[in-house]
Amino acid sequence: MNERKYPEDQLRAVLESGYNFCNQPGFIPDDPISIPHRFTRKADIELAGFLTSTLAWGRRRTIIDSASRLLASMGNEPAGFLLDASPRDFKPFLGFVHRTFNGDDCIFFLTALQRIFREHGSLEPLFTTINTRGATHAIIQFRTSFLQTDHLPRSEKHLANPQTGSACKRINMFLRWMVRRDSRGVDFGLWKTIDPSALVCPLDLHSGRTARNLGLLSRRQNDWKAALELTDALRRFDPADPVRFDFALLGMGIGMDGMTG
Repeated sequence: MNERKYPEDQLRAVLESGYNFCNQPGFIPDDPISIPHRFTRKADIELAGFLTSTLAWGRRRTIIDSASRLLASMGNEPAGFLLDASPRDFKPFLGFVHRTFNGDDCIFFLTALQRIFREHGSLEPLFTTINTRGATHAIIQFRTSFLQTDHLPRSEKHLANPQTGSACKRINMFLRWMVRRDSRGVDFGLWKTIDPSALVCPLDLHSGRTARNLGLLSRRQNDWKAALELTDALRRFDPADPVRFDFALLGMGIGMDGMTG
């Protein structure tokens, strides 16, 4: 592995440049975040964001197409559809497929989301312990709650688990979308009860490679420990909002091939 080490001021300049290049409205159309940006109601943005992030591995264009197809099947009104849907309304989703995410997985996710939104009105309350107990605990708590809905064992692989070493890239990306607050117009900042400083940077093959090339990550596996190590390294440059530099890693890591995860 070739690891390039940069002086701190040069590395900061590289990260800030990448952040400024990607964190602007022109980034949105070709990224999966474009899907929740189609909506204006908070519940619709949240549901569209969670479902899109769940499908976020493979080519970005394919992710966008699959998420568009899924939301179109909900009449492009995900909150209204889920809150009113009967079990029979979910049956058409048996035909939905995105890579290894199949119709049974889809119906389980929709049913779990329906239960959570009917009980809490949002996914946000399931993550608020991130402020006091950290991201590991919050993601495990969310996963445990989500899995209370009846499901096939195969569906559990689509809910990342830091306890088994997963980098939890997709859930961390969703949290970035919902929590980060700035005036750039990309992330939504809908969840006001969660501190951006508590987030963990999304990590996948591409961002991991970039982080190692920049000297931000020494761990060789792209796992939960590596995600925490990367986030700690980014806190040197912005302790209040370390995951904003995900934009820099995105720009350098996926710009060549349009892949994510």
